[in-house]
Formats: sequence, structure tokens, C-alpha cells
Amino acid sequence: MGQLVLIRHGETAWSRTGQHAGRTDLPLTEVGEEAARALAPRLAEREFTAVYTSPLTRAVRTAELAGLGNAEPDTDLIEWDYGRYEGLTAEQIQELKPGWELWRDGVDAGEDLGDVTVRVDAFLGRVRLLLEKGDVAVVAHGHLSRVLTARWLGLDALAGRQFGHPHPATINTLGYEHELPVVLGWNVT
Repeated sequence: MGQLVLIRHGETAWSRTGQHAGRTDLPLTEVGEEAARALAPRLAEREFTAVYTSPLTRAVRTAELAGLGNAEPDTDLIEWDYGRYEGLTAEQIQELKPGWELWRDGVDAGEDLGDVTVRVDAFLGRVRLLLEKGDVAVVAHGHLSRVLTARWLGLDALAGRQFGHPHPATINTLGYEHELPVVLGWNVT
């Protein structure tokens, strides 16, 4: 069985400041572009059966710079829709809703965790068949990758809160050990 290689997009202005960037289509910063290019030699060592990316610019550009120019955009890989919290930091949201926590409380006028889970499950349903042929690369976003990882492991999506937030331009590898889905690497640069 192949491995599912999750790559978080490179740094954006909002990822640097901790702002929630769901559907806002942000470009990479210069640092983000450099970090994405730095992934290319590591990814070139692998042969991928398929490559998918979120359709947002930050993910598509990361894929290109990392040498994954043949990536197929997939709308199921778009980041969580943060609704009214789009562009706000966790601290700013806490001022509006003291004690707020994304995984427990969700967002106002955006997607709930169940919506994200449906998209992730649909994607995993399609990609598991491809993993029988080899490795699959995915370039996406932080919270989405955490939900995807939880679901890969057969856990409730809420368990995604227990995985550290993937840093920009890092590789997170999911695979199998003794036929059991496992995390093989997390936040690897």
C-alpha cells in the first residue's frame, strides 16, 4: 500500500499573523515561496500515483514550486469555511466569544465540523483506491489536514484537535503499519 503525503501550503501573510484563512484566496509570501521550493528535492525522491491540491492559490502555487505541477485541484480539499471568523486571530475571536475553541464551538455563518468531515470522507473514499497503486500527494491546509488525519485513522473528526497544527510548507505522512492506518511523520521540513 502507498502512503498519503499531506503537504501544507507555504506561508501567507495571514498564516504568519495567525489569522484564520479559510476561503480567502491569499498568495504565498516570499518566505512561503522559498519554503515550497525547498520541498522539491525531497518530493522528487518519490513517485506519486496521483497529486491533488486545494484549488486556492496558496496550495496550487505551493504544489507548483514543490515540483508537483501536475496536481489536480479538488474542491473537497479547500480549507474550513470560517464564516464571520475569516481573517480574525484566535485572540480576536476570544474577545467576541470568551472561551471559544474552534473544534468544540465551531464558527458563525461558516461550515461546521460535520460539513468538513463529509468533504474529507468523500476525498478519502476516492483516494484509498489509488493508494493500492502507490503514493498520493495532497497539498492543502492546516485544519483540513488535521480533520483528514483523524478520519484516516478512523477517529471522529473532533480528534483532529489533538494533532499539532501543521506548519507552513511541511510534510505529514499517513500510511499503514501491519495493515492499520497510522501517522508516519508529522510537521517534517
